[in-house]
Amino acid sequence: MACAHGLRHAWRRVAALAGGCLLGGLSVAALAAPTPVTVAVISQSGDARYAPRRLEQAYPGHPHGRPLAAARMAAEEAGVELDVLGLSLKVIELSIADTQGLPAALAQLKAAGVRHVLADLPAPELRQLVQLAPAALGGAMVFNIGLEDDALRGEQCAAHLLHTLPSAQMLSDALAQYLAARNWRKLLLLQGPEPQDALQAQALVRSAQRYGLKIVQTRPFKLGTDPRERDLANTRLLTGDREHELVAVADSIGEFARTLPYATQWPRPVVGSSGLMALAWHPHWERNGGPQLSRRFYKLAGRPMQGHDWAAWAAVKAVAAVLADDPKAGIAQQLKRLRGGSVYLDGAKGPRLSFRPWDGQLRQPMFLAHGDGVAGVAPLEGVLHPTEVLDTLGMDEKESACKQRP
Repeated sequence: MACAHGLRHAWRRVAALAGGCLLGGLSVAALAAPTPVTVAVISQSGDARYAPRRLEQAYPGHPHGRPLAAARMAAEEAGVELDVLGLSLKVIELSIADTQGLPAALAQLKAAGVRHVLADLPAPELRQLVQLAPAALGGAMVFNIGLEDDALRGEQCAAHLLHTLPSAQMLSDALAQYLAARNWRKLLLLQGPEPQDALQAQALVRSAQRYGLKIVQTRPFKLGTDPRERDLANTRLLTGDREHELVAVADSIGEFARTLPYATQWPRPVVGSSGLMALAWHPHWERNGGPQLSRRFYKLAGRPMQGHDWAAWAAVKAVAAVLADDPKAGIAQQLKRLRGGSVYLDGAKGPRLSFRPWDGQLRQPMFLAHGDGVAGVAPLEGVLHPTEVLDTLGMDEKESACKQRP
């Protein structure tokens, strides 16, 4: 990277001496003064996912910090390729308190010439951003890098909304493929009281039906100080029946789920929100350039890369890829090329990645992992699809409720 950085400066010195002449058919004047493309990461200051206690607990599968560092790292990595094309990427950060702060924030983005937005926001703020951004910015491309909600890929989708974080359905399908491949089929499902817990449980139920798993019982859990509800947090009582082979837990907070492994009544593996989990990224992934990516991020951020960081990194990589594909394309053309599946990016996961035309979701493998490493990768070998095996994870085109296309 340092060598490439020095090379760019050398090109610019040549440009200054050459007065903008052509070198090998390429204008060195353009190399001397790349046109900046600004990408904004917009977040909420009081987002509960980044509360100090949540970050201290570092629950598996949850953010361990803001993803701004990952976005900036991707912009730096894209510098050499874009510099040759006379472009550069710049990442800025913007924070809002709530939905009322969005109009002012969008005015700032318009003044900065921003058309590419990475949204790390709760659902209400994200939905309003998606609604306001095209008119406020004169056309926009919004990347959802923080929410797994399937509704954002379904009935609440938008033509200019792309998703680099996997959906809840993609995660549960990956887990179900792994369990079915090992013939572990009888699940006890423990579901928390949060709305997001219900969405995770619904995704798991759909995945169980797809891959021939059986949910033998669903039980609610609840953490709290009310003595009348003490049994709802008792892991041995909740797992007392013997007919299940595994315990699946849907816990969007993560506080209850992390108490389950080795605390069940019977010796049963735990999957879902703890134990064996489906993840967008794992810092112990050891193939396809994964170690190098994880090391670069750790050096920059001082912590291991998590799925939300990878999603921010991948979103900026997607912007770089579509700019490199056609530097003169407008934002509408860029959206069509990304959602048309003609632009690919390397996600350090193996296969080249593209966005689904029907819902804007980035196709990607999922890691089946635990705290110490990666146990498997989905789609699993032997899982088939008529056109693209990565589409066995999440809502396929015929199942999708999204009707918005660029």
